[in-house]
Amino acid sequence: MTVKEILRVVPSGQELIVTGWVRTFRNNQFLAINDGSVIHNIQVVIDLNRFDESMLRRLTTGTAVEVRGKLIASQGKGQTVEIVADEIIIHGDSESDLSKENVFPLQPKKHSLDFLREIAHLRFRTNTFGAIFRIRHHLSFAIHKYFNDLGFFYLHSPIITASDAEGAGEAFKVTNLDLDNLPTDAQGKVDYAQDFFGRAANLTVSGQLEAELAAMALSKVYTFGPTFRAENSNTARHLAEFWMIEPEVAFVDLTDNMNLAEGLLRYMINYAFTHCMDDLQFLDSRLAEEERQKPLQERSEMGLINKLRFCVENEYQRLTYTEAIDILKESTPNKKGKFVYPVTGWGTDLQSEHERFLVEKHFNKPVILTDYPKEIKAFYMRLNDDGKTVRAMDILFPGIGEMVGGSQREERLDILTARMQEMHIPIEEMYWYLDTRRFGTNKHAGFGLGFERMMMFVTGMTNIRDVIPFPRFPKNCAF
Repeated sequence: MTVKEILRVVPSGQELIVTGWVRTFRNNQFLAINDGSVIHNIQVVIDLNRFDESMLRRLTTGTAVEVRGKLIASQGKGQTVEIVADEIIIHGDSESDLSKENVFPLQPKKHSLDFLREIAHLRFRTNTFGAIFRIRHHLSFAIHKYFNDLGFFYLHSPIITASDAEGAGEAFKVTNLDLDNLPTDAQGKVDYAQDFFGRAANLTVSGQLEAELAAMALSKVYTFGPTFRAENSNTARHLAEFWMIEPEVAFVDLTDNMNLAEGLLRYMINYAFTHCMDDLQFLDSRLAEEERQKPLQERSEMGLINKLRFCVENEYQRLTYTEAIDILKESTPNKKGKFVYPVTGWGTDLQSEHERFLVEKHFNKPVILTDYPKEIKAFYMRLNDDGKTVRAMDILFPGIGEMVGGSQREERLDILTARMQEMHIPIEEMYWYLDTRRFGTNKHAGFGLGFERMMMFVTGMTNIRDVIPFPRFPKNCAF
């Protein structure tokens, strides 16, 4: 049985088998075992007269064991049940003797997150990262369940593509050319005609454009897969490889899109409450301890669980970008010069500090902003009748700012073509995208949710590298 299953059993001396790894071994009598199924350990009580002392010395932190014994009500504090060991089998020793060279790095003490990132292959074995990756599993499943229950179809968009989606120019190139002997054309440039695909290719930065193609036949689709950005950034919010959720729906407008996105966020958080509460409570306590060590003025006003409840118990305030700019321009922080990026007027590209002010101070609820200036949004967003704004929407959460970005897509061929020309998007190469506007076009919409950003929010972690199993970032591609 798993530890999770055992902890749910009413003890009556049942004989059972549990496998896992030693967390601690106290007083040569109490063995704490964890198998990753739950954050809690199962305590094993050992009768010293029944086991060889040399074997007991091998029960060090990290050792893989199998225990056969009887489940009884616990006689001590801290647990309700425990196992009285009849037999202990050591499947794999863990070199924890400090006199040896190969010391198991995760001794029972507090380790810094920086240290744990250096040993990402072992950090799964800590309480913190066990909790994070159990939550990651449940939130992944929740995403699929949410869309499946609404009749969506899961689309596997390509990882290798010739499209740069938004034309950001930060894509990883994919090639099988000999990098030490690159073929060149008459202009002296790399001749990609000789490459594997007969043209330049890169890793995808988004599955959105391909999802739009499928939505024009299947009506409701979503992608959930890895995306890549070759942005040379070492901040706590950037990864070179991350996962995106991108639904696309035919015959809907921006209001429908906002409803779908808000529903997904509420569903994911409620799913975590139902299936991950032990892990959330552990991470809530961990975050509270971190906050206590900060200067008073830098501490967060909300704990982790309260922050999550804030996003499911409050209505989401909806307003336009123009209304938000008016609020921010007249706000006390802006007038007193407290914003790092002052809000000077319409056209300002909102920063996280502005988004958080709207959520945490002005409205005290999650916010959905709509109708942004066209100059600061992508070419595929539907142009409003004013000719200045597009049917975009961003959902803003406390502590993190933008959580979801989406829009109603521009379905009118002439306007879309003009926008692409304005923004220097290669029209000839994008003929396939424009075909969806030529043949049976309709209003449609979609959004993107960065999974790791949502993971940061749900777990309370402040560095995105801590919510993905093996982070990829500049100068790092370990494991």
